[in-house]
Amino acid sequence: MKHIITSGLLLISSVFTLKAQDTIPLAFEEAVRIGIDQNLDFQMLNNRQDVLRAEKINAKLWHLPRINLGSNVGRNIGQQFQQVEGELIVTNEIQDYITGNLDVSMPIFNGTRRINQTIARKHFEDAGQHDIARAKEDVVFNVAQQYLQVLLDEQLYNIAKENLENQKKQLEQIEGFVEAGLRTLSDLYNQQSEVARLETVALDAKIQWETDLWTLAETLQLEPNKIPQPIAIGVESFGSDLATLSYMELYDIAVANRKDLLQQQSLEEANRKMLAVSRGMLYPQLNAFFNYSTFSTSFDQRPMREQFFTIYPQRSFGLRLNIPIFNNFDNRTDVIRSKVELKNQGLQRKALERQISQDVKLSYENYRAAIRREQATEVQLKAAEEAQLAISERFRLGVSNFVDLAQANQQLVTAQSDYAQAQYTLYFQDIIMRYALGILDTLE
Repeated sequence: MKHIITSGLLLISSVFTLKAQDTIPLAFEEAVRIGIDQNLDFQMLNNRQDVLRAEKINAKLWHLPRINLGSNVGRNIGQQFQQVEGELIVTNEIQDYITGNLDVSMPIFNGTRRINQTIARKHFEDAGQHDIARAKEDVVFNVAQQYLQVLLDEQLYNIAKENLENQKKQLEQIEGFVEAGLRTLSDLYNQQSEVARLETVALDAKIQWETDLWTLAETLQLEPNKIPQPIAIGVESFGSDLATLSYMELYDIAVANRKDLLQQQSLEEANRKMLAVSRGMLYPQLNAFFNYSTFSTSFDQRPMREQFFTIYPQRSFGLRLNIPIFNNFDNRTDVIRSKVELKNQGLQRKALERQISQDVKLSYENYRAAIRREQATEVQLKAAEEAQLAISERFRLGVSNFVDLAQANQQLVTAQSDYAQAQYTLYFQDIIMRYALGILDTLE
């Protein structure tokens, strides 16, 4: 009896603690949205994508001329050199000056570096987009797993609580039977012990439910003292078109949609172009240039505007050829580095293709097993319900003993729990399958 009272007090305290918190009704789609918005890794990937986007624009603009405008304003104090009537006169003077220059350069040929660099940056940006998409699926997968676990915990707690209430009513009936002399005291004590045990079972189920609620709240980064209240999902009427597809059909879907594979393919293409960029450094470089410079000085008494724009301007333009002959093996080292990076990307792609094949195969087999388990536990539950009704009636009539009744009750609770777990497992297995195929975003 002391154990019953202690368990009851703990259960009441646990319920009061949960009610003291602010609960937020939360649909699955809303939980996914919050999870994506609050996920640190996802936010960092989006920030990095801004850099990749800027680098792509930068590579495109390399095809245009570079234009730089500069000016200096200063004062020279000390010996000044002046040429007057063919003589070089050195005087100790103060000279104020202003200079201006405009430099324009335009690459004409650089070993196709600009073209390959532009294509490579485009592939790098695509790889970043695929990385973001896969990270989004990771968030959806984690939120879905925790969201469904909370719903399952709640259902298991309700099953435990309902079983506890039924056994309490059974205890009242047995007490009446004992008073009427129809049952022995041992049946009463056994039932009291069973009720005490179920108090603990219900308490453990409640604690597990609360723990997973707080885990989901932490994943969603909710405010302190706020916990989500997930809205139930119709797992009972769940059906999926993936169950009708064969393994090869599922594998083809995965190859076409897995964001991490698409990312790896984009990275491999980008590094192939970067190898071409590094090889371009081995070829001659031809650039066109134009320079405009002018100045004005305090030594000249003519107006500054006339000096700056009329008297002293100089213009130069032409072609600049650069032929690499010996650069301390720098260029060839860059080529070797690019080759190794390309080979490594190819190895990673092949490893990822093998992993995708295994993921699809495993999720396919588990999905089929989950369907069979759901069907088997449904039969198990119906049989347990019929058996419990029959043995309860026999116990009431005094034909069956307490052991038979307790065993039937336990089998019914086990069947209810197994069926609930099978339903949620099948629903979550569909999520695992979609995650393996790279189409998990269709859940949103």
